Amino acid sequence: MARVPYVQTAQAHPEVQGIFAKIEANGARILNLYRVVAHSPFAAPHFIRLGSSLLARSELSPKLRELAILRIARLSRSAYEWTQHVPVAREAGVTEAQIKAMTRWKSSSAFSDEERAVLQYTDEATRSVQVSDATFNALRKYMDDRRIVELVLSVGYWGMIARTLVPLQVDIDALGEGKDLMGRRTGKT
Repeated sequence: MARVPYVQTAQAHPEVQGIFAKIEANGARILNLYRVVAHSPFAAPHFIRLGSSLLARSELSPKLRELAILRIARLSRSAYEWTQHVPVAREAGVTEAQIKAMTRWKSSSAFSDEERAVLQYTDEATRSVQVSDATFNALRKYMDDRRIVELVLSVGYWGMIARTLVPLQVDIDALGEGKDLMGRRTGKT
């Protein structure tokens, strides 16, 4: 059970009600994460918009983004983040072998050199914030400045999410409602 109550739409600040209405109008779910973040009514809309931008308006490959998110989920022991993003990762092209190898990616043959560069960056940035020149230069082989910045923002954002979910013990949302994080129909109903 979460350490703070979930803010229900009717009790939410008007700014939060507005963003919740937009989420529902797009056919997406109002996640428990959003209901917790809603306790900060002026930050919550920006928090949600940033995540939406990184999911839908980034030039960073969705597959690479999802590999980074799954790695962050494993490093931070965020079951919520893992559960929410495994289906998104599959849709983005992350293979079952890659999902299963996430805790031992360095010794797995399931990842390309580009994916290894992203995972190494994710490990260093998540664990110690500092990233070695060798790791950063490995990214440069595969990404332009925009994609590197979008990776940096993604690792920072989903790291922040893990650091919200885990200490507040946010409950995993029910899956199988027939919609993904962006409101698109999935195979489950």
